[in-house]
Amino acid sequence: MAVNQNQKNRKSNSMLTKTGKTRLGPLNIAQLTKLLESSTKPKEKDKVQRALNKLNAASA
Repeated sequence: MAVNQNQKNRKSNSMLTKTGKTRLGPLNIAQLTKLLESSTKPKEKDKVQRALNKLNAASA
Protein backbone atom coordinates (compact mmCIF):
# COMPACT_ATOMS: atom_id res chain seq x y z
CA MET A 1 0.00 0.00 0.00
CA ALA A 2 3.06 2.24 0.04
CA VAL A 3 2.47 3.23 -3.57
CA ASN A 4 -0.79 5.05 -2.90
CA GLN A 5 0.15 6.83 0.33
CA ASN A 6 1.24 10.11 -1.24
CA GLN A 7 -1.38 10.14 -3.96
CA LYS A 8 -3.03 13.33 -2.68
CA ASN A 9 0.31 15.12 -2.41
CA ARG A 10 1.72 13.95 -5.72
CA LYS A 11 1.18 15.97 -8.88
CA SER A 12 -0.60 13.79 -11.43
CA ASN A 13 1.38 12.77 -14.49
CA SER A 14 -0.67 11.64 -17.48
CA MET A 15 2.21 9.47 -18.73
CA LEU A 16 2.21 7.31 -15.58
CA THR A 17 -0.41 4.95 -14.20
CA LYS A 18 -1.55 5.01 -10.58
CA THR A 19 1.14 2.48 -9.68
CA GLY A 20 3.91 4.42 -11.43
CA LYS A 21 4.21 2.35 -14.61
CA THR A 22 4.72 4.13 -17.93
CA ARG A 23 1.83 4.50 -20.37
CA LEU A 24 2.95 3.48 -23.86
CA GLY A 25 -0.16 4.37 -25.87
CA PRO A 26 0.48 8.04 -26.66
CA LEU A 27 4.18 7.57 -27.52
CA ASN A 28 5.37 7.70 -31.13
CA ILE A 29 7.81 5.30 -32.82
CA ALA A 30 10.91 7.40 -32.05
CA GLN A 31 10.02 7.69 -28.37
CA LEU A 32 9.29 3.97 -28.12
CA THR A 33 12.62 3.01 -29.71
CA LYS A 34 14.46 5.32 -27.31
CA LEU A 35 12.60 3.74 -24.39
CA LEU A 36 13.43 0.25 -25.71
CA GLU A 37 17.15 1.08 -25.87
CA SER A 38 17.23 2.60 -22.38
CA SER A 39 15.19 -0.14 -20.72
CA THR A 40 17.01 -2.73 -18.62
CA LYS A 41 14.14 -4.99 -17.53
CA PRO A 42 13.26 -7.85 -19.92
CA LYS A 43 9.55 -7.62 -19.07
CA GLU A 44 9.53 -3.90 -19.82
CA LYS A 45 11.45 -4.43 -23.07
CA ASP A 46 8.87 -6.98 -24.21
CA LYS A 47 6.04 -4.56 -23.45
CA VAL A 48 7.72 -1.75 -25.42
CA GLN A 49 8.48 -4.10 -28.33
CA ARG A 50 4.81 -5.17 -28.49
CA ALA A 51 3.76 -1.50 -28.56
CA LEU A 52 6.26 -0.83 -31.37
CA ASN A 53 4.97 -3.80 -33.38
CA LYS A 54 1.42 -2.59 -32.87
CA LEU A 55 2.31 0.91 -34.14
CA ASN A 56 4.22 -0.45 -37.15
CA ALA A 57 1.32 -2.72 -38.09
CA ALA A 58 -1.15 0.16 -37.84
CA SER A 59 0.98 2.50 -39.96
CA ALA A 60 1.64 -0.07 -42.68
